[in-house]
Amino acid sequence: MAETTIKKISGETSPHGPQGERYLASGKRVSMRLWEKEAPTDSKPAAARDYETVGYVIAGRAELEVAGQTVRLEPGDSWLVPAGAQHTYRILETFTAVEATSPPAQVHGRDG
Repeated sequence: MAETTIKKISGETSPHGPQGERYLASGKRVSMRLWEKEAPTDSKPAAARDYETVGYVIAGRAELEVAGQTVRLEPGDSWLVPAGAQHTYRILETFTAVEATSPPAQVHGRDG
């Protein structure tokens, strides 16, 4: 039987993750999170995750580096970080973005 349960996550009570992200709706195969008002920084530690990430910039600017390629992210831009790709972000201007991860980043310690 197909899953039919609707989930609603209230923005005011959604849980926060270990890096300051806010967890939004999550299913078995995909989840969303919000990075809100991330302060400018020279660079975040490089990481490779076992999940795929797509994101959308709401406000601010950042640079995303994946495997030696650098792209500038501005409001209205979206991006993809493939699963397993070594990457880092540099926040240039206070940054707010929504990301979706598949499989869900916060399950089974994937976000650690």
